Amino acid sequence: MSSNVKRVGTRGLIVDLPDLTTVMNYYAALSASPLDHQTDVVAAARTVLLTFDSPTATTRAIETLSTYSPAAAERTAPRDIEIDVRYDGEDIATLATSLGMGENELIDWHTSTTWVAAFGGFAPGFTYCVPEDASRALEIPRRDTPRIAVPAGAVALAGDFSAVYPRTSPGGWQLIGTTNTPMWDSTATPPALVAPGDRVHYRAVATLDDDRATARHHLDTPPRRPVFTLDDAGLQTLYQDLGRQGNGNLGVTTSGSADRASARTANAAVGNKRNATLLENIGGLSMTALTETVICVTGADADVTVGGRPVPLATPTIVPAGAEVVVKQARLGFRTYIAVRGGLIADTELDSAATDMLSGLGPEPLSSGDQIAMSLAKPQSANSLLTNPLRVERDGADVVGTVRCVLGPRDDWFGDDAVEQFFNTTFTVTGDSNRVGLRLESDAPLRRERDGELPSEGMVAGSVQIPPSGQPVLFLRDHAVTGGYPVIATVINEDVDIAAQLPPGAKLRFERFPL
Repeated sequence: MSSNVKRVGTRGLIVDLPDLTTVMNYYAALSASPLDHQTDVVAAARTVLLTFDSPTATTRAIETLSTYSPAAAERTAPRDIEIDVRYDGEDIATLATSLGMGENELIDWHTSTTWVAAFGGFAPGFTYCVPEDASRALEIPRRDTPRIAVPAGAVALAGDFSAVYPRTSPGGWQLIGTTNTPMWDSTATPPALVAPGDRVHYRAVATLDDDRATARHHLDTPPRRPVFTLDDAGLQTLYQDLGRQGNGNLGVTTSGSADRASARTANAAVGNKRNATLLENIGGLSMTALTETVICVTGADADVTVGGRPVPLATPTIVPAGAEVVVKQARLGFRTYIAVRGGLIADTELDSAATDMLSGLGPEPLSSGDQIAMSLAKPQSANSLLTNPLRVERDGADVVGTVRCVLGPRDDWFGDDAVEQFFNTTFTVTGDSNRVGLRLESDAPLRRERDGELPSEGMVAGSVQIPPSGQPVLFLRDHAVTGGYPVIATVINEDVDIAAQLPPGAKLRFERFPL
């Protein structure tokens, strides 16, 4: 393998490149002429991330990339975009002090710099901008521990980049101000306000208008026929399908069902297409049938009743009109999937009904009292020869999962002792975990061998980031498209399903996957 090409799990490759210009040349060429079975390409500060639909295609691409040399990308005429900022960020005072500046001096630098949009990533509408004049760049350190929630409209700095958070999301950048300029509008073309090549000018203001938002979402509402009333939504009930593949250039992650195997099994059992919309639930639910239909429940090990009678998991079950379906809280595992024959219908965005909890794309989480509707498409023949694919175990009082992973792509940021510690540690899933990722903790944090900041680069579901705190974060399906902490290992695609079924307090172990 070429020294600048590294594996990202079994279905991804990251290419290290010398500068942003080369990155954009690669990105333009691989977007216009994708490699065989390529599913996405994500540009970042010094890397390009490629994903593929199989491990075999990934291995073949390594040879192609070893001699790959794209032509210079054609540049489009830039637009000039002005963003009003109220400089009230909670990090501005300490950041200015650390840089040897006063607050006003930092604000003057930010507003007098012409910023050029380099690439999208992290979240829809989040665009990484660099100074047009490289001599004006400052090296801004990220926070040691990322915030769980950065407010929508936060204007932030990290490395030599400036960007705006389009909606509330996790993040480790330094916050210097606030804007309410809409950074994303799903009805626009392109939907992101700032596109690569655009020039951005920040303008200091004392107050902001109240009638604008930092992100605008428009959902398509296809016709539907109600089939259930959701009586109790439990802790969380979402519409999910297999997500929005191939939109990394917009800062849009794939999202979709957190446990892919369970979702596919549920749909297969009732004869649906593998990508049919279904329900993903945490904490149990109850719903009443408005018409006779067929359902299948998979995922976490939980008691299920239809009309008061118990039914098995992974088995198509007739639900008479008026019958109540009850899914109890899980005994083992975390997420349950409920498929309805014919497939469910929900509002869509970017051609998917998946609810992305990081970006806000897709329909809102369901609430008690909502109606659940079905597609009018003709059902396929059902397959009842299925088993529930849950792959977590109980060890005494603990729920335990073991996931296989490929070392890297940034294991060279850690010494051999830290790598062995990673594989020999049993981590605990914290209560701060969600569909974006599992936040893990152990008694002995992992220590980096290399100092400094890693430029932001593409991430995949399964990436295990190690922030300066030394406590890992394992990305799930709603992960950010890019990230700036080194990834010590990448969980293989098939085992991300296991991580998705681990509740807070569960134990997680990593083991090497042989290539």
